[in-house]
Amino acid sequence: MDAYERVTRNTVEIVTEEDLRALLARPVKKVYAGYEPSGEIHLGHLVTINKLVDLQAAGFEITVLLADLHAFLNRKGSMERIGELAEYNKKCFEGLGLKNVRYVLGSDLQLGKDYELLVLQLSQQVTLNRAMRSMDEVGRQMDHPTVSQMIYPLMQAADIAMLGVDAAVGGIDQRKIHMLAREHLINFGYKAPVCIHTPILNGLDGKKMSSSQGNYISVADSEDDIRKKCQKAFCPPEIADNPVLQIFQHHIFPRLSEVTIRRPEKFGGDRTFASYAALEEAYKGKAIHPADLKKACGESLITVLAPVRDYIR
Repeated sequence: MDAYERVTRNTVEIVTEEDLRALLARPVKKVYAGYEPSGEIHLGHLVTINKLVDLQAAGFEITVLLADLHAFLNRKGSMERIGELAEYNKKCFEGLGLKNVRYVLGSDLQLGKDYELLVLQLSQQVTLNRAMRSMDEVGRQMDHPTVSQMIYPLMQAADIAMLGVDAAVGGIDQRKIHMLAREHLINFGYKAPVCIHTPILNGLDGKKMSSSQGNYISVADSEDDIRKKCQKAFCPPEIADNPVLQIFQHHIFPRLSEVTIRRPEKFGGDRTFASYAALEEAYKGKAIHPADLKKACGESLITVLAPVRDYIR
């Protein structure tokens, strides 16, 4: 596949496609994604990590922001605990393939004079209502937001400017913050970033993925845990919102060239698929039983996550 196809696969939205094509034609292009250090790295994080891997293969210089101050502002714990998690998360990212990239700790970037001045300048332009709306999807306890959570989106816009990147990657829940950045950074002499948005995937139970619900697979899970979690996963006959199919589409096929569904001859024997589209079509036509799909999902994930499990031990 060409660079544009690779960068845009498994995305929800590119803002804008024209800007992305122009950026791809440049010899030097830089992109970043930010992560709040707040616990285990799981399949929810892996969606954007996979996209950064795609972007690196397409010639982008990658920056990963370990957003410790953002996590602190968003009520994710003490700075000491968040700092410990940032180091652990960095090791997970490296194990998942994000090596030869630039890692930046938020507090090393965000306490400088120029950075703070830009945040204050943005605060003069962005209304309180706009800041609150931009946090709807990413903020914690937004029924009673704190002032710190209103600073959060302004800092994210400033991150884009001060890191000197051309593009930003994030889940579609980041869209309102990214649009705020595109609208306001140009007022201070910075370019509007290209924004690459990935989907928010369901948890294993078919509901919103949440650490409090335990409906996710961590990159540190054992092989047995991965098998058990996949076996218990919600896997309806429908294609839409099927968490097992989502894992194949967004995590397995981007990293494996083919997947084999193993089953006894009396049930049709083994079948090998070289693309997610072919697997989805077979499942849609009821040529694959959900139990066989879930078993193959578990075994394939074990293969995909083996490098990071070995790396963080």
